[in-house]
Amino acid sequence: MTKPARGFPRPLSEFTAASLGGVLKAQGFASMEIVTRWREIVGPEVAAYSEPMKINWPRPKTDVGDVEQAEPATLVLRVEGPAALEIQHLSSVILERVNRFFGWQAIGRLALRQAPLRRKLPKKQPPPPDPAITARLAASMPEIEDDDLRDALARLGSAIKTK
Repeated sequence: MTKPARGFPRPLSEFTAASLGGVLKAQGFASMEIVTRWREIVGPEVAAYSEPMKINWPRPKTDVGDVEQAEPATLVLRVEGPAALEIQHLSSVILERVNRFFGWQAIGRLALRQAPLRRKLPKKQPPPPDPAITARLAASMPEIEDDDLRDALARLGSAIKTK
C-alpha cells in the first residue's frame, strides 16, 4: 500500500530557500532572514530608504602563534540618494540593531551604495461601491432577513456591477 501525498500545502519558504540559498550565499548572506526581515530588524523608517545588498566577510588571518579572531564583516546597503546622509548618521543604530539580530558582533561597518531601491508597487485600491447601486440591490433582496448579510451581498453585487 502506498502512502497518500501530503494533504496540505507546503510553505513557499521551503521552495525559495532551496532556489535562492546559493544566490544569497554568493552575496555573503548566511541566511535569507536579513533580507526578508530587514524592515523588522532596522525599523520601518530606515527600511523605507535602504535594503541590504551583500555582506563582505574579511579573509581570516592565520598566523601560527595567534588565536584566530573573527573580524566583523561589512554590510553593503543600497540607499536612495537623498536619504544616504541620514542613513550614514544612523549607521551606529543600524549596526547595533543588525548585530542584536545576529546575536554577536557580526557587522563592524556599513558601506552605502546610492541606487534606487527595488520596491514592490502598492496594490491599487478599488473604488468604494456606489451607495445608490448598493441601496437598490439591498432593497431587491427582501427575502434575506439578516441585515448585515443583505448589506454585504449588496456591496458585493455593486462591486461586481461596477467592474
